[in-house]
Amino acid sequence: MSVQHPAEPATAEFTLAPEPTGGRSLIELDPAEAFELLAGAGYGRIVFSHHALPAIRPVNHFVSDGQIIIRSRLSATVAGATGTVVAYEADDLDPLRRLGWSVVVTGIARTIDDPARVARYEQALRPWVELPMDVVIAIQPEIITGYRLVETSAGSDVTR
Repeated sequence: MSVQHPAEPATAEFTLAPEPTGGRSLIELDPAEAFELLAGAGYGRIVFSHHALPAIRPVNHFVSDGQIIIRSRLSATVAGATGTVVAYEADDLDPLRRLGWSVVVTGIARTIDDPARVARYEQALRPWVELPMDVVIAIQPEIITGYRLVETSAGSDVTR
């Protein structure tokens, strides 16, 4: 498999955002608060192994019974990740103010086979793409980490 690179790098004109005033600190969140933030996000990114290399796909999700629920197609590469360890990341970052949060959950992805649960999740989670989604996947969190980027005033000690 070869990777194609453009002959010349693309150039884009942009305006740099003004530097935010004040300092920034990174605060580690406890797992419960981090998972609550992820549950409130409408989408994230699933990270899985594809041909022994990391692959990332954006997906919408919701949380039910402490699990992250996503839908996919049986033919999609992410569906092949069931039964394996995956990571799931969601965030809410403000690039202008340089504030926000990021949460990463690591756990086992499993296909949901129970028809009642599948029907419930199909009703609750509508895919963003116009393709048939015939697989429901649950990620059972094993490790939950989260960080919040906050403003700090001079002399404050916010970092945990």
